[in-house]
Amino acid sequence: MTGSPLTLYNSLTRATETFAPIDPANVRVYSCGPTVYNYAHIGNLRAYVFTDTLSRVLTWKGYPLTHIINITDVGHLTSDADAGDDKMEAAARARAMSIWDIAAHYTAAFKQNLSDLNIREPSKFPLATDHIAEMIAFGEKIAPKHCYRLESGLYFDVSTVPDYGRLARVADDEREGRIDPVAGKRNPQDFAIWRTSAPGENRQMEWDSPWGRGAPGWHLECSVMSRKYLGDGFDIHTGGIDHREIHHPNEIAQNQAHCDCADTGARFWMHNNFLVERAGKMSKSSGDFTTLQSLVDRGFHPLAYRLMCLSAHYRSELEFSWENLAAAFTRLKRLVMAVEALRARDDGTEKGDAAPYLARLDEAVSDDLNTPRALPVLDDLLADKKLSPATRLAALGAFVDVLGLPLLTLARADLRVMPAAATITPAGIETRLTERKAARVAKDFARSDALRDDLAAAGVEVMDGDPLGWDWKPVVD
Repeated sequence: MTGSPLTLYNSLTRATETFAPIDPANVRVYSCGPTVYNYAHIGNLRAYVFTDTLSRVLTWKGYPLTHIINITDVGHLTSDADAGDDKMEAAARARAMSIWDIAAHYTAAFKQNLSDLNIREPSKFPLATDHIAEMIAFGEKIAPKHCYRLESGLYFDVSTVPDYGRLARVADDEREGRIDPVAGKRNPQDFAIWRTSAPGENRQMEWDSPWGRGAPGWHLECSVMSRKYLGDGFDIHTGGIDHREIHHPNEIAQNQAHCDCADTGARFWMHNNFLVERAGKMSKSSGDFTTLQSLVDRGFHPLAYRLMCLSAHYRSELEFSWENLAAAFTRLKRLVMAVEALRARDDGTEKGDAAPYLARLDEAVSDDLNTPRALPVLDDLLADKKLSPATRLAALGAFVDVLGLPLLTLARADLRVMPAAATITPAGIETRLTERKAARVAKDFARSDALRDDLAAAGVEVMDGDPLGWDWKPVVD
């Protein structure tokens, strides 16, 4: 490791701690992935911008990395509870599709979202459905000492492990309010290891097990897959802050039962905070939620959302508004224009020392991934005229690697995005704008106005007098 010591906030201890890997030759990270029954909303995607930042910083610090993001293609229930509809089965019924096709479609959409946000692929995307046998074997090992049978399945008795719920650190009565009651549970917090299909229930995804034909509980897959791909004890487990309250404590309980010890599975448990709108935190429960495509349809490049996420610390709530996103997009445009100007002036001559900027970058991100502190360092580097363009561009590579903003390859034209349903292409827009400029030079204002009106009819607003010199933007109702 080079530079400043890396410190990370550990949700388990509620303290910022110096990171020391279990094996310096292989830092192991597990991130809870999506349940693929619908498109990810932008609040979901904030978790993966955070996780990508973590993986990039670890790589920047010189650590070899194994990173796992699971894909939950086995449905779990409509909340963290053990009652209600299965999300995958409900989506398949609503869309009159095979549950397997539902999973494949939304898995591909999720991976495309990650690509659009310049989030690096993990070492592996394991599927829950590929690990059913291991889940059953895991359940068989822990069942004698830690589980009991009910008609609805096999349940984990949380009183059989030490200090259950330490990660959540909330009172039992507060936790119980989020868990629907299931008749026969010994403790309100007990959770399903295996959910047995009810007589007459018609499920598309179910398997035979010692506890009847059915499907695994949601929490089981993460214990099984993290252990399979990263070992019994690994470095970091990440997820959204909502996982800190129920899902991750249940994972920890399973891990402790399996090893018959107090080990939690991971040394660091890290959680990003919510993306919130004025109406409340972002969720899919209303059926009306904001996706990455929603942003594109309004003319925003996906990387504007990434920059918006980087502008707030991952442990802080981040308010989403179209105004905040527009500000991030303007900031992204300024960065792209600044880098393009440097490239235009670059003669290959390096002059000056950019090392202080790299040290400031390292110091910022080593402080619990403090990207809001790192971004002004980037601004200062690009603006430092004591450094030649070549020197600044060379140093910029480190910021690209750590922040995931591909400024060395991103061009102004790349930021032109149009809705999927647009009736005109960016090339067509540029052709009309060229004609319009010629008409204005010729003082043919009638022609100029007609071309502007044609563009408006196609959903394009001409931006005469824009301070950044941007000529147009798409307009979405």
